[in-house]
Amino acid sequence: MAQKKKFTDELRQYAAPIWEADLKHPFVRGIADGTLPKEKFKFYLIQDYLFLLDYSRVFAYGVIKATDEATMALFATLLNETLNTEMDLHRGFCEKFGISPAEMETAPVAPTTHAYTRHLLHVAQIGTLADVIAGVLPCQWGYAEIGTTLAEQGGSPEPLYQEWIEMYASPEFLDLGIALRNLLNQITENSSPLEKERLQKNFLLSSRYEYLFWEMAWTQEMWKI
Repeated sequence: MAQKKKFTDELRQYAAPIWEADLKHPFVRGIADGTLPKEKFKFYLIQDYLFLLDYSRVFAYGVIKATDEATMALFATLLNETLNTEMDLHRGFCEKFGISPAEMETAPVAPTTHAYTRHLLHVAQIGTLADVIAGVLPCQWGYAEIGTTLAEQGGSPEPLYQEWIEMYASPEFLDLGIALRNLLNQITENSSPLEKERLQKNFLLSSRYEYLFWEMAWTQEMWKI
């Protein structure tokens, strides 16, 4: 008997064209071949720092909406890893680029950063635990896939970019994404088609924002007025 397809596999297939576009985006390819202009990466670092502040708040909602200790612990770990391990990487990068903590904290939030974080926070506030996971998975899982793919392709000749790749290709980072996927598959086993459709839409919207985040960093997008 053929094994039943996991819900997260369905989500990944649904968003496949977007995720493939992520890997082909000039910002990601510039990290891979070392040609990405440093000013663009600097812009990305600051916006990603601002994004991660709200992303951490979404994980806090996961702790609140969890119904058992193990799930609470998972989201507490994700919150800690984002606020400390991942943030430390950004702070270290910013220090190498001469970006002060004050500059990071007071930088204006770009339109896409604002829109993406509002989407995630809205989903976390009004949705279920499954909605929280479906919202954050394209970031957590997507970065792991990009990091792993770039590492398998040989990494980057630029040491700073190689450090970025190693962070997102690390077993520790990959394991957190796997834990989230396993949890979503578990709690959606008996979900109705209507609920799965809602989760799919949240996943797809976050996937689209992931692509737009690369585009924002590439164009160094700011408010027009």
